[in-house]
Amino acid sequence: MTDVSDEAGGGRGVYSIGAVARMLDVPAATIRNWEERYATIVPERSPGGHRLYSREQMEQLRFIAAEVSRGLSAADAHRLLAEHLEAGQRLINAGRSAATRLLVLVAERDPVAAELEQFFLRTEGYEVTLALTAGEAEERWLESRPQLAIVELMISGGRGTDLCRRLKQHGVGSVLAISVLQARDEALAAGADAFLLKPVDPLELVSTVKDLLGASALVARRRREDT
Repeated sequence: MTDVSDEAGGGRGVYSIGAVARMLDVPAATIRNWEERYATIVPERSPGGHRLYSREQMEQLRFIAAEVSRGLSAADAHRLLAEHLEAGQRLINAGRSAATRLLVLVAERDPVAAELEQFFLRTEGYEVTLALTAGEAEERWLESRPQLAIVELMISGGRGTDLCRRLKQHGVGSVLAISVLQARDEALAAGADAFLLKPVDPLELVSTVKDLLGASALVARRRREDT
């Protein structure tokens, strides 16, 4: 079945299968099994062989997961999804949580772009800390432990992939890589959970951040605060 959405990020592979699995709290093996058995949601494959899911496909998987959690079999959930898509019906998924002062690190080489990204994210209720070099970004993370990092891959002369890798080693929740270069495979190999090609549309940026910092991120933060 072919996706036809042209919404922000709707028709392009953005999220790794690992990121989708964490967002939906569904094992990656289960998502792969659904793809192989039902072929309703078939992700894009990057030149390096990575599965990449669009925002629309992620919402479809969220729909499937919700129906299965309500007691529907996987086969019936996929059949119901196919009926919705054939009828052109918009999927409605419950359980999305608004951003409640979650902290986002923006590691961007361009000060103007950094300020714009900060503006759009703060408009949606996120706290933002900025860094204009890879070293500064690592320091910011160690100081404030943000839940998500947005990393421009060309920061500090192209040290963005190394920064992604180091932030993941430090334990950052999610990494969104952005670049003017077609560098999805490099970003994913370095541990990024999602990739967007610049120039990034503000709606696409905010929507991707919202997806990566969903209900599971809020629950995880509350659990850390309670321990």
